[in-house]
Amino acid sequence: MGVWELLLVGVVILLGLAGVLVPGVPGSWLVWAAVLWWALSDPRALSWAVLVSATVVLLLAQAIRWVLPPRRLRASGATSRMAAYAGTGALLGFFLLPVIGAVPGFIGGIYLSERLRLGGHGQARSAVRTAMRSGGWSVLTELFACLLIMGAWLAAAIWG
Repeated sequence: MGVWELLLVGVVILLGLAGVLVPGVPGSWLVWAAVLWWALSDPRALSWAVLVSATVVLLLAQAIRWVLPPRRLRASGATSRMAAYAGTGALLGFFLLPVIGAVPGFIGGIYLSERLRLGGHGQARSAVRTAMRSGGWSVLTELFACLLIMGAWLAAAIWG
């Protein structure tokens, strides 16, 4: 598989990550489709192992999301800006504190967004609680699964 194809797979994965944060966009399935494309183009045991792992992680994330309350983020006052901050925080956290940093990064991104918008610590903390109860955990579950898949793909593409 050439460098340009790898870059295109990476772009599709990034689009899928962004799609997780946008209601109605099948972000997690875009991530999975990108890994499928890579595995079909580079048929090695490692590629197929990453694809199988990605499938299991996505199915597990979907099962967890069914248990969580449905998304009602718009009703709670969530904005596109909040989603952008949360996604950026999760991505930065994922790399700065490998894997587990995505969770505090996501919550920290929401907090920062609300702190800038509302101005006070107490109001921002309350807004974070409201956002997480209104479907934030569901979004975080899906985003975390996609970040795990992206990390596995990236590791396999670089070191595999």
